[in-house]
Amino acid sequence: MKLKSGLVLLLLLVFSVGVYAQDAAETVEKLRAQLLDVQAQEEGLRVRAQELDEAIKPENIERSLAGVGSTRPEELRESRRRQLAIQRDGVQAQLRTLETSRQRLESAIANAEALAYQQSARPAGNVMASSKAKRYQWVMLGGGSLALLALGGGALFYSRKSRAR
Repeated sequence: MKLKSGLVLLLLLVFSVGVYAQDAAETVEKLRAQLLDVQAQEEGLRVRAQELDEAIKPENIERSLAGVGSTRPEELRESRRRQLAIQRDGVQAQLRTLETSRQRLESAIANAEALAYQQSARPAGNVMASSKAKRYQWVMLGGGSLALLALGGGALFYSRKSRAR
């Protein structure tokens, strides 16, 4: 009976450690997927920043306003340049934010991979240490039980002997 319960406990321990390591591996995969999303967003924003850099050049601003008639073309060009500059600054701010996110994700992936590696290496050592600790615990409990049984039997014997007198 003790052997069966010990084996069941050992199997549960191994299974729970395996599931925990599997969770760490799933976390690594989720973080990698997030990193790919961030990299894709970064690439899109870089393309947009290049387009804005090209559009903000004076000759391109004039070309974009060529069909628009105005009595104040300088103000239109300046307004268009400010509009493009604001958009470019916003895109650059988003790029900085995404770069920070990418760096954090890369460090989180490195930490999660290290944790997953440690967890995958841990079960063999922990199972043995845990089973030895359980074995010693049962020995101590068994020895303690035997000692209590002996003391109880001795006390019972002594009390019967002293009543008989």
